[in-house]
Amino acid sequence: MKAFALGIAAVLATSTLGLADTVSATYDWEDGGTIVGSYGNLGSATNVYWDPTQGNVVELTEDPVSGTPQAFVAWITGLNDGDIIDASFLGFGDGEDFSKVRIWAHYTTGGIDDYGGSAGGNNTYSGEEWTLLSDQWEFSGGTDGGGDHTGLVIEARIYTYSGQLMNSAFVDDLSVSVTAEDVSGIEIHTPAIPAPGALALLGLAGLAGRRRRC
Repeated sequence: MKAFALGIAAVLATSTLGLADTVSATYDWEDGGTIVGSYGNLGSATNVYWDPTQGNVVELTEDPVSGTPQAFVAWITGLNDGDIIDASFLGFGDGEDFSKVRIWAHYTTGGIDDYGGSAGGNNTYSGEEWTLLSDQWEFSGGTDGGGDHTGLVIEARIYTYSGQLMNSAFVDDLSVSVTAEDVSGIEIHTPAIPAPGALALLGLAGLAGRRRRC
């Protein structure tokens, strides 16, 4: 499992007919971030410039070519049973010249590395132009219902085949929203790079941790 910068996106809360609220977050990779984590044979996740229209995107490389690597592009915590999660991103890659990508999700039982089972996804793949990939999940097995699911990870799954020009796929314009009766504890973690002050605090925490382990 690789470690990557993890930011908590600013969320926008809106009321829906007084019955439920929605929190949402977007991320476009323009600040230089990559992903929030990974599983399997993901060789690299690199923030690259695409063109003036698309701007910066994340390039995901499968290395070695084997299995199905997963790039974690968002992690939602503080969910309760019945909460509805909608997520989407743009994917590029046709499975011929480039790897292809699709959207998927899995549960966590603690931290982002604690796998709690697949949540499924969409069987639509990216193509030879930017393709909108999206799906919806209803959160279940949460601690409020007696289960051990503590979060949901949104994945970009990579598929590479022999004879391709490149073993890379590309992702851009992530969008995540959660509709729930209570959104007060929900956090949407994206690859956003923490602000300088937050980085300084992380550095101090790391130094303190090293001192405690000595």
